Amino acid sequence: MIGSLRGRLASKHAPHIVLECNGVGYEIETPMSTFLDLPGTGAELFLHTHLLVREDAQILYGFATDEERALFRTLLKVNRVGAKMALGVLSAMTANVFRRCVEYEDAATLSKVPGIGKKTAERLIMEMRDKVDNVGAPSLPGQAISVEASARSEAVDALVALGYKANEVNKLLSKLDIEDLTAEDIIRKALKQAAQ
Repeated sequence: MIGSLRGRLASKHAPHIVLECNGVGYEIETPMSTFLDLPGTGAELFLHTHLLVREDAQILYGFATDEERALFRTLLKVNRVGAKMALGVLSAMTANVFRRCVEYEDAATLSKVPGIGKKTAERLIMEMRDKVDNVGAPSLPGQAISVEASARSEAVDALVALGYKANEVNKLLSKLDIEDLTAEDIIRKALKQAAQ
């Protein structure tokens, strides 16, 4: 297994790069989160890597952080999630944002990732619940995220900040019809329901 590589960035053509290490050029596929932070060609680069061996190919994936690689490996263990979908997740959000989506059962944000529909997002949340502790840092109420938050996740943040536990909020919201509501309306509805 090739765990990491350090070398000179020989070329980059999204999402592939060639990293030259001691005269050997390694072709590596990266998520966009890593690709967009790459230095210019000719610069020294260190990547955490994962080698995927299939019958028809050996593909090397590279990640800027160990956290990204850990999420990639964890996603590969989920039924019907391949490398392409795992890279799609990493290209769309950080490991912390993914963890937050799972903790808050935010299928709306997850389903914005290309190739992930509502049903797949819900399945990912269900299957990743017990595995998400190894991914990213625990989220804090009101923590800024790099993707546009859904109204549901904004409402969950606000209710958690008010003292409710995330799992209580998720149970409460599962009983309500919150489709197409703003975060403020969801909060009002949830507080009214909690008071009953």
